[in-house]
Amino acid sequence: MSSDNNVQSIDRALDIIEVLSQENEGLGVTEIAGRIGLPKSTAHRIITTMAGRGYLNKTDRGTYKIGLKLIEAVSCYINSLELQTEARPYVAQTTSELGLTSHLGVLDGDQVIYIEKMDVFSNVRRYSQIGVRVHAYSCSLGKCLLSNYSAPQVRKIMVNCSFIKFTKKTLGSVDELIADLDKVRSRGWAIDDEEAEIGHRCIGAPIYDYRGDIIAAISASGPTSILTVDRIEPVAQYVRKQALEISKSMGYIE
Repeated sequence: MSSDNNVQSIDRALDIIEVLSQENEGLGVTEIAGRIGLPKSTAHRIITTMAGRGYLNKTDRGTYKIGLKLIEAVSCYINSLELQTEARPYVAQTTSELGLTSHLGVLDGDQVIYIEKMDVFSNVRRYSQIGVRVHAYSCSLGKCLLSNYSAPQVRKIMVNCSFIKFTKKTLGSVDELIADLDKVRSRGWAIDDEEAEIGHRCIGAPIYDYRGDIIAAISASGPTSILTVDRIEPVAQYVRKQALEISKSMGYIE
């Protein structure tokens, strides 16, 4: 199939979604085809593909409605926007109060994506660094996010991870990671103690949604000369407090 045909198919699929979004009871293939001006055979092919992927749902009456997968995808995007909006003041406050760089991150496979950042030396966010991906096993955000999963689930998530040793302190295997995650769960926070970079320390805490699932994490980081050993515990407790406040704003109840 040519690229032009691919684009046309995507355009038609979006037309189908727009039509069905206005019909709570769903529509049949013939009705959908008539609404968007497609041959019935073409509409049937596209609808069958979308239903097979879960983006449309076929009812007992043979009509089609918006599927759960599409609803979940849209919900995740909306929740991400809400999370950033709710968390941004706390990220800024963490940097201001602690004199450390703060991050907000979410898990994507075996990596963490930064979705918010506040630098210690400026109140202006550096957009170029939002969207950066880092290895989950070697950062405090990643450990917080992975602590949401059981050992078998962590093994599955990390199955393709090579566990590169960035420093002598970097976790070297999934077994070491799983053992470290037990500590994260018991104390409620995680630390990257020169595991990603020599001379750099980072402390993170998990953020929960209304279901009690970990959906993100917030961290405070800096040089070991500033985030010294004696500051680890007080910084950890402050970051935990900020994470809890963000969690409450997302509907979490202790």
